[in-house]
Amino acid sequence: MSTFSRRSCLLLVVMLASAIACNAGDNAFTTIPNPAVDAPVATRKGEQIAVVAGGCFWGIQAVFQHVKGVINATSGYSGGAANTAQYESVSTGDTGHAESVKITYDPSQITYGQLLRVFFSVAHDPTQLNRQGPDSGTQYRSAVFYNSDEQKRIAEAYIAQVDKARVFARPIVTQVVPLKAFYPAEAYHQDYAVNHPNNPYIVYNDAPKVAHLQQHFPELYVGK
Repeated sequence: MSTFSRRSCLLLVVMLASAIACNAGDNAFTTIPNPAVDAPVATRKGEQIAVVAGGCFWGIQAVFQHVKGVINATSGYSGGAANTAQYESVSTGDTGHAESVKITYDPSQITYGQLLRVFFSVAHDPTQLNRQGPDSGTQYRSAVFYNSDEQKRIAEAYIAQVDKARVFARPIVTQVVPLKAFYPAEAYHQDYAVNHPNNPYIVYNDAPKVAHLQQHFPELYVGK
C-alpha cells in the first residue's frame, strides 16, 4: 500500500475513533494580534516569496489560495536534498524535508507579517511538535523558511510577541530556518482541496481552515 493510500486509511480510523477531534470546529481558531514588527506595505505592485510548513500541504495551500494579495500558492518540499523531494521519500520522515507551501504574493496588497498571522491562527497549530492533526512525523513540522534577513527578523519577533502574550496554552514550536530550496510537489498534490472537496481528509481537516479564514479575516478573504 502506498503512503498516499495509508494517509487516507489513517484518516478514516481517526475519524471513526474521534470524529469531534478531527473536525476543526470553533476551537481550531485562535485570535492572535497583528505583528508589532512587520514589513511596510509596498508602494508598487510586485512579487515576493514566502515559504511555510505546517502539516499536510493540502490545507496550507488551500488557505493561502483564498488570501488577498496572494498570487499563487504551490505545494512542495523544503529542508532536504533535491534527490529526496518526492512524496514517497518525504513520507518516511527521514529526508529532512517538510511538506511546505511557497506563497507568491504582492507586497502592495499584503505584508509578510499579515501572512504569518494567517499562518499561525487559521492555517495550522504552531504548538504541535512534528505533527498536525492526524498526521505525525518531522515532515509535518511547523516551520518558517525565511529567504531574507527581514523575513527572519519579522518571524522571530512575531513568535516572541505571541508567546509573550500567552495566546496559546503551549509555547510555539515553529522553526525559523533559512530557505535553501523549494521543490514543487507532484502534480496530483497541487490544488488538491479544490479538486477533491469531498475527500474526507479535506472535509474534516482543511475545509474548516478556509471557513475560519473567511469568518475571522473577512478583509483578507478572497473567494475563488
